[in-house]
Amino acid sequence: MTAREYNSAVDQYADNIYRFVLKHIKNTDVAKDIVQETFAKVWIKRDTVSVEKIRSYLFTTAHHTLIDVLRKEKYQTTVEAIDKHESASPHKNTDLQKILHDALDQLPEIQRTVILLRDYEGYEYAEIGEITNLTESQVKVYIFRARTKLKQILISVEAVLEQ
Repeated sequence: MTAREYNSAVDQYADNIYRFVLKHIKNTDVAKDIVQETFAKVWIKRDTVSVEKIRSYLFTTAHHTLIDVLRKEKYQTTVEAIDKHESASPHKNTDLQKILHDALDQLPEIQRTVILLRDYEGYEYAEIGEITNLTESQVKVYIFRARTKLKQILISVEAVLEQ
């Protein structure tokens, strides 16, 4: 990959990767750091990266970097974060986008990842499998389970809002 192709990839995919990461962690500074680290890793490996597969490679790298950050933060969770998470109530908010984001937050990490890649970023099942190191069948199962869980969450929110 040439410097021009790399710069083109940055221009073309930086916003998508940022959105993908931000949906997971809800911290703009950390999301920016992960995006920057992702592109730094790609720059280092630019000679081995195929231009035709740059999109998948970028999202795979971002996904792995995100997982690393989440693992580090898992051990640094503060009491404030625990209290905030337990006291959050998506049912009291009528803003649909907020309700959807809160519903996504309730999904297990892998289900949230495959839903974001499929429904927000438009990846095919096989591409999601490459990014997450899952088989295509596993991807389909996780997406089905995630959509089922989201449906249950949103139906319960709708029932509360109608009262």
